[in-house]
Amino acid sequence: MLLARDVGVDACDYKPFSLVLRDGTGAVSGVLSAYTAYSEIYVDDLWVAEEARGKGYGKALLEALEAQFTGEGYNNVNLVTSAFQAVEFYKACGFEVEFVRENRVNPRLTKTFFIKYFREAGQHRGIH
Repeated sequence: MLLARDVGVDACDYKPFSLVLRDGTGAVSGVLSAYTAYSEIYVDDLWVAEEARGKGYGKALLEALEAQFTGEGYNNVNLVTSAFQAVEFYKACGFEVEFVRENRVNPRLTKTFFIKYFREAGQHRGIH
């Protein structure tokens, strides 16, 4: 039986976290929830309050995520969205379409899988 250590992969190092954006009164205006695993970061959800949309807060949360993990040995950020949600938004934020999984019954639920690589070299998480 092969173990992860036998093929050059370290322990998963799963760590969930959230970034919270608050307005001047302390009310939550946006939340990004994600987790780390191996050398990657996976965005589970990005939410911005309806009254705060269109002000750059979603992009600010993604930029804060990247700033927090740049230089920490991670390779990329992954996320998935449905066709009716924010496909063009993620493209505008520099994410690349990795692949699309078509929903033939309800095309609005077609999933787009995105990836964004960290620019710097030096990935050391998840490998040995």
